[in-house]
Amino acid sequence: MVFATTLILAAEEESSGGGIDLLLPAAEELIAGVIAFVIVFLVAWRFAAPALKETLDKRQQAIKDQLDAAENAKLEAESLLKDYQQQVAGAREEANEIVEDARQSGETVRADIVARAETEAEQIRDRARDEIATERDRVSVDLQRQVADLSLDVAEKVVAGSLDREAQRELVDRYIDELGGVH
Repeated sequence: MVFATTLILAAEEESSGGGIDLLLPAAEELIAGVIAFVIVFLVAWRFAAPALKETLDKRQQAIKDQLDAAENAKLEAESLLKDYQQQVAGAREEANEIVEDARQSGETVRADIVARAETEAEQIRDRARDEIATERDRVSVDLQRQVADLSLDVAEKVVAGSLDREAQRELVDRYIDELGGVH
């Protein structure tokens, strides 16, 4: 089968002439093709080129406008970023000031509380001293009265009892024992 195909191709090649005739058209067709090409080229150059140029100019302008808009957006974004950073820095400063004010207020309140506590403690000590002094005076007066009563009792017993030496000694010992019980 391959052999038959090869024979058919060889017979066709001999009948059509040369291989270059297949590539080049006839001279009349070539001239008509060149004239048609020139006419189409001139019409395209006259009508299509300005429209194409206008389209390209519009496209170029649109790209330029987009680039300008992008640059403006970039500048605006940078400006907003700077504003934001300034606001953040301001907020940090304000927060630091608030913390410092709170710390100072806390120190003031603490100092106030300590001062009041010291004042109250001093007042309590003064009252305690006054109460101790008052109690000491009352006990002293009470003790003097008891000593006076005991002295009177001893004197009554001395006057009522005999004046013998042994009785006086017992009386003094008893008096000393009673005084010892008072303390």
